Amino acid sequence: MVDSSALAGWVELEGCFNFRDLGSYTNATGQRMRGGQVFRADGLQRLSERDLDHLCDEIGLGSVIDLRSSDEVTADGRGGIGQRLPIHHVPLFDRAHSGGAQVGGDWIKPEQLSHMGELYWLMLQAAREPIVQVVELIAQADSPVVFHCAAGKDRTGVISSVLLSLLDVPLETIIADYAFSRKNIDAINERLAQSEPYNKMMEAMPKDVYDADPAAMTHFLAKVEAEEGSMEGWAANAGIDEAMRSRLRERLLI
Repeated sequence: MVDSSALAGWVELEGCFNFRDLGSYTNATGQRMRGGQVFRADGLQRLSERDLDHLCDEIGLGSVIDLRSSDEVTADGRGGIGQRLPIHHVPLFDRAHSGGAQVGGDWIKPEQLSHMGELYWLMLQAAREPIVQVVELIAQADSPVVFHCAAGKDRTGVISSVLLSLLDVPLETIIADYAFSRKNIDAINERLAQSEPYNKMMEAMPKDVYDADPAAMTHFLAKVEAEEGSMEGWAANAGIDEAMRSRLRERLLI
């Protein structure tokens, strides 16, 4: 299994609790992901000026992919990063309330989901087009990019699992990367409790939404394998062709 040394990719910030570099992983053929190119994160709207200087001037962040819903963006804003960097808004969930959540064009009710792994599977199916768009944006970027949602573990976790799978990163590494969100999970949940749109979304989720249990990602990846043969199989059916995968490998693997 991947041990805590992989947390070396963690970026300590004042206004963000789950910002980390995906460049610390080795794939199945021994290639290493290039550091400082792709980051995953929770909400960025409370970044301090010191945080922004670090990300923009020292790390050289070039763009942001915001996976949050339109309601979340309207209520919680984007903060100072919206004045510093271009933002691509690619929502995976677009609306939610106590009766369910809209994923892509489908409404999903809480009683349909036994745990978060089932939600991730439904998201992969219903939000196929925006997920492919995010992968394409990462592949085409010519500078470091961060993709984020509110907690940095669910929508962001699905994108991370797709991206890492397409780079041939082992399943156990993908699962461990997902579970690293537990490091600051209490602080993340405390902040999210202050967001009305996110609280409405949480009402439509399974009870384990407040955790980053590796069992959820394990279930999700097993479901992908059972239904699609592999994440690569899903990607091919979704429209991620070999040219895009080749660009990802060229950009992100050493």
